[in-house]
Amino acid sequence: MKCCICGTVKNCEKYLDRVFYNIEQIGVIFDKYKIFIYYDESKDNTLQKLIDYKKTHNNFYYYYNKKYNSKYRTHRLAHGRNYCLNFIRNKCPTYEHFIMMDFDDVSCEQVHPEILSKYLNRDDWDMLSFNKPDYYDIWALSIKPYVFSYIHFNDPQNVLHNMKTYVMEHLNNLKEDELLKCISAFNGFAIYRTSKFINCRYDGKIRLDLIPNKMLEENIKQNNSKIVYNKCTWLDIRNEDCEHRSFHIHAIRKYNAKIRISPEKLFENL
Repeated sequence: MKCCICGTVKNCEKYLDRVFYNIEQIGVIFDKYKIFIYYDESKDNTLQKLIDYKKTHNNFYYYYNKKYNSKYRTHRLAHGRNYCLNFIRNKCPTYEHFIMMDFDDVSCEQVHPEILSKYLNRDDWDMLSFNKPDYYDIWALSIKPYVFSYIHFNDPQNVLHNMKTYVMEHLNNLKEDELLKCISAFNGFAIYRTSKFINCRYDGKIRLDLIPNKMLEENIKQNNSKIVYNKCTWLDIRNEDCEHRSFHIHAIRKYNAKIRISPEKLFENL
């Protein structure tokens, strides 16, 4: 099997050595793999790290973005991840899998590639992400009845707490070898079956049009709040949502993709 391992980077210098080491551990389980990074202008030495790594690794590629810019973080991330998809289409069209991962602290922990390896020949997933000791990435999560962004409701910290409790309880109560069905998840790392996702796109805008009204109504009832657009310090919630949500919903709608979370921990604290 072949795999392309992708991601976006900005100000990631202090993490890259460890992340590259983990990627090399993961790469061993594939017959062939390539690495592609979309780089945004940084304030540290991230670019030099990429240049140096390229000198000794022929399977490594990166793109230096000097053109696209947006004041919206999720729009920038979506553009970068879509650029990664273009690389796969052009350079790895026959690769069975691709991995999208974060290149910061969440991917610096000790990796267990043997856990990933045992899932490769299973047919009960098209996208697979993994658990962590702290399931932190609640913004990327859509799981019934919590189908939309926790930030877009009154008392978002309470919604976040409820969603984290909900997903951890379900992960902890799965049967042996069972995966948790969801609509979207990421948690810093996910592996994809290329054929089910290569013609989909990330979108950092709010895409309520992708979510059935009945599901939204159930989410509103569950959170005891209508969807709101209150001021948030780290993003403009009037114009931004997690880019993973639209990507995964596109694949469900177009290809009936199976989005799953493993209860196992691919990365653990050192």
